[in-house]
Amino acid sequence: MDFGLVLQTDPPASRVVGLMQRAERNGFTHGWTFDSAVLWQEPFVIYSQILAATEKLTVGPMVTNPGTRTWEVTASTFATLNDMFGNRTVCGIGRGDSAMRVAGRKPVTLARISEAMRVIRALARGEEADLGGGTVVRFPWIKPGAELPVWMAAYGPRALRTAGEQADGFILQLADLYLTEYMVKTVKDAAAAAGRDPSDVTVCVAAPAYVTADDSPGALAHAREQCRWFGGMVGNHVADLVARYGEHSAAVPDELTDYIKARQGYDYAHHGRSGNPDTAFVPDRIVDRFCLIGPVEAHVEKLKALRELGVDQFAVYDMHDAQEAVIDAYGQKVIPALRS
Repeated sequence: MDFGLVLQTDPPASRVVGLMQRAERNGFTHGWTFDSAVLWQEPFVIYSQILAATEKLTVGPMVTNPGTRTWEVTASTFATLNDMFGNRTVCGIGRGDSAMRVAGRKPVTLARISEAMRVIRALARGEEADLGGGTVVRFPWIKPGAELPVWMAAYGPRALRTAGEQADGFILQLADLYLTEYMVKTVKDAAAAAGRDPSDVTVCVAAPAYVTADDSPGALAHAREQCRWFGGMVGNHVADLVARYGEHSAAVPDELTDYIKARQGYDYAHHGRSGNPDTAFVPDRIVDRFCLIGPVEAHVEKLKALRELGVDQFAVYDMHDAQEAVIDAYGQKVIPALRS
């Protein structure tokens, strides 16, 4: 199992770079960031600094979207970084929940994501691609051997099928064992139905991790409060699914939708941050299911279970009051236990 670190690009950028360096020293293979132009600093500028300051770390957004950036610009940015640093990027892509809504626009459609994935991947490899309306372009400066894997974030049934049919990787932003099994199976089945080898689709589960000294009530309560924001973030996507498919639908498991009944609204000013006042509706049981909290042994046990479900990478959302401590605990104890 590989491990990634997920950060927001809050200033100063030097801290983001420093945490990514720390992650690489501790055995992490991937460095991810959010991508919302209004809420945080420009991630692609920071990626160049991360790549220059590390040796092997692969970097990318979790996730960008095909609405705030034109496809050829996105492809050119990735391809430039890869030309400079040697195929060390990955394009995580999704509907643009925060990036589009904060800018006053709706998240993009699955059809647009599908086309964008095809175009971005082809252009970054040096191939021709149709930007729409018959405008076919190719980057003349791409060197042989250029590659860009495109991983798609998804929750709903249509999105999961699209990921299985087209994406190089599937990003699932929660670590619930039941839902992971359900969604990974849906993606893999879609890949097989499309004539692909299901094992060609890399599975990345991303969720907050908070390592405690013990499993005392006080320690676990603090960890839950530091990670409760995540249930609110996931709740935004779930609310969209409920609006589309209904509260109790065979298309979406009740285990995913039941907890948002008490949701009152969401202010993106607090998006992805511990202490988010809009996430009081998230119960402890959802934090425990969606995140990894507790002593090292609890993390190792759950990660082994995720690995058995076909998860290839676990990406740690590191937005809480113990960023360095969690990176170090994973590097010293958790990652070695999963790689032994």
